[in-house]
Amino acid sequence: MDIFIKLSQFLLSLSLLIILHELGHFIPAKLFKTRVEKFYLFFDVKYSLLKKKIGETEYGIGWLPLGGYVKISGMIDESMDKEQMALPPQPWEFRSKPAWQRLIIMLGGVTVNFILAFIIYIGMAFAYGDTYIANADLKDGLLIENKAMQNAGFKTGDRILAVDGEKIAKFDNDISAKIVMGKQVLIERNGAQQEIKMPNTFVDQLSKVEKAPIVAIRIPFVIGAVEPESKNTALQPKDIFLSLNGEKTKYLDEAKFVLEKNKNKTIPATIIRNQKEERITVVVSKEGTLGVQLGGLGMDSLEKLGYYKISKQEFGFLESIPFGITKGKNQLIGYGKQLKMIFSPSTGAYKQVGGFKAIFDIFPSTWSWETFWSHTAILSIMLGVMNLLPIPALDGGHVMFLLYEIISGKKPSDKFLENAQMVGFVLLITLLLFANGNDIYKAIVGK
Repeated sequence: MDIFIKLSQFLLSLSLLIILHELGHFIPAKLFKTRVEKFYLFFDVKYSLLKKKIGETEYGIGWLPLGGYVKISGMIDESMDKEQMALPPQPWEFRSKPAWQRLIIMLGGVTVNFILAFIIYIGMAFAYGDTYIANADLKDGLLIENKAMQNAGFKTGDRILAVDGEKIAKFDNDISAKIVMGKQVLIERNGAQQEIKMPNTFVDQLSKVEKAPIVAIRIPFVIGAVEPESKNTALQPKDIFLSLNGEKTKYLDEAKFVLEKNKNKTIPATIIRNQKEERITVVVSKEGTLGVQLGGLGMDSLEKLGYYKISKQEFGFLESIPFGITKGKNQLIGYGKQLKMIFSPSTGAYKQVGGFKAIFDIFPSTWSWETFWSHTAILSIMLGVMNLLPIPALDGGHVMFLLYEIISGKKPSDKFLENAQMVGFVLLITLLLFANGNDIYKAIVGK
């Protein structure tokens, strides 16, 4: 059932993005009276799952879910229809239209991708608001268990004040991405500020350590269940530890440290049970554990216990527009920085490029519309940026040649465009194999 939910979200998001991207080409093509022969979700190599011709256009669903396409008459594209291109140009064909019209048609797909992302962020702001913990309220700093972060110089208890000079006002899902792509991180440790220079190979190092959040909020030591073989049968689910052996253990990481020091001992402890403090003794095993499974507390419970203050900002419709636009702009800039790192071999970031499995894995195994729309928005930005790359066979390649034509007044020959399309196609297949090969490699080595 879990994999079905993940797959449903993956296919729904992918299908939505493909259809809207291709509509971005289709609509201006029809407005400029350019014939569209096919409009397909997924590729129909040899055969289609569904197809129906309406007017001059065949609409269908292919069997190969690697994207989609519109086939525009008189255009050198992935169809490589040389027979059509050998005939005299017709007024309804792409090649017969003015360069500015062809440019609008080619830019239509990525334009829709970017607009869609901004609309989603605006809609999410209106529907869900913005929930976060103010950075100023993280008095005891963050949990740093990621080995790559520790190797870079971070420690549990550090407060992240700024990344590359940009002040961190709140703890939310964006903070990890900012740290990963940052060069200088300003922290506060034991009341003093210091700057940590991020290693150039930090992204590569992340791939070589056990998976752990870049940063996380510190949580209390809460009992989820007592294991049958445990010697601490007096413990109960939902017990919260306040101290162990006389040492304050407000957070789980502090409790682990105390237990490690008291292996094979019986020590006093203070817990909260049913909202009351109780003093008990616990037996620490030779491994430094209590024979219990960890439990968790919701953010509401953490707030009631005085750990964190949860802030939520609500937006009216008009208020959600500037917030959503700012969110989309920041995500677009952030993805641009990611691409820059990927194309810089010294960072090793290219090793983290993923294919369809990597996209599939970002979706949760439980259905959440908020998460679905958040992932769809960033995927829309990614699709738009990737399609703008100046690679023949991508929209950006066509745009590059059209801009050359507009500026120089000279149109590249059909033969040149055909050869460029083939080179671009080979390059795209290579990139596709590399990205999905990375997925396979990670699955094999478990990273």
